[in-house]
Amino acid sequence: MGGDSIVCFGEMLIDFVPTVSGVSLAEAPGFLKAPGGAPANVAIAAARLGGKTAFVGKLGDDEFGHMLAGILKANGVSGDGITFDKGARTALAFVTLRADGEREFMFYRNPSADMLLTPEELNLDLIRSAKVFHYGSISLIVEPCRAAHLKAMEVAKQAGALLSYDPNLRLPLWPSAEEARKQIMSIWDKAEVIKVSDNELEFLTGSNKIDDESALSLWHNNLKLLLVTLGEKGCRYYTKNFHGTVDGFHVKAVDTTGAGDSFVGALLCKIVDDWSVLEDEAKLKEVLKFANACGAITTTKKGAIPALPTQAEVLSLFKEK
Repeated sequence: MGGDSIVCFGEMLIDFVPTVSGVSLAEAPGFLKAPGGAPANVAIAAARLGGKTAFVGKLGDDEFGHMLAGILKANGVSGDGITFDKGARTALAFVTLRADGEREFMFYRNPSADMLLTPEELNLDLIRSAKVFHYGSISLIVEPCRAAHLKAMEVAKQAGALLSYDPNLRLPLWPSAEEARKQIMSIWDKAEVIKVSDNELEFLTGSNKIDDESALSLWHNNLKLLLVTLGEKGCRYYTKNFHGTVDGFHVKAVDTTGAGDSFVGALLCKIVDDWSVLEDEAKLKEVLKFANACGAITTTKKGAIPALPTQAEVLSLFKEK
């Protein structure tokens, strides 16, 4: 990995999604395997756009774990940070979009391999090579993975990486909402780029307003860029010197899974080549327009990874506008 690489840390798993949409898990007649896990999705999203990326995490030494490692490799993501656990299975999640539009999750992690990554198993050379180090919050839920997460973050920071955080809230995985909020916020002031969705903003601030005041209550002094994604309405951005909104793209959405990861992958891909994006508002708006386009395209196909766009697909969406 060269000095322009994006290293993503955390979980990779298999989502099982019903063959029929709009049913509960109990009613689903059958399921399709869909590889996922936010940090892995971000690594693949950035690689599809030409970025140099690696994934750091632990998979089960089983058919599914090797399948996931193969998917990373096939998408041009370095697997030098992957370890396999002989005793624990690759994580599984059953996910459905019910008729009322709400997602229903059922996780199989007791414990799964990703939760058992230890600080000693980290590929520190790979982490030190990161120009951008990206992570979520699921890896903070239990030890030893939490200790590995904190160590990886520290090593990346010491090596001069930009720290990027997408809390990616999955409440069913946490012991309680209070614990989720506490742990997500426990590493908040370390990150330099943070992306939250509108509902994560509501959850973390305890306010039901999606406004500047609410967003800026999450600001801290190490932060260079705070982003609030608003689904099809685009996103809001905040830096030390300026803030504003970038409109989204209107597309026919089929499945929103992975849209946020696609957005982050696109953003990091652009930042890694040119950190001045964080200080130049005109440049940042161009980058966010590109990231919004990537997020939008991802919603037009089922599943996260199969839907992540290439540069060519994004450019053709720009031409349509």
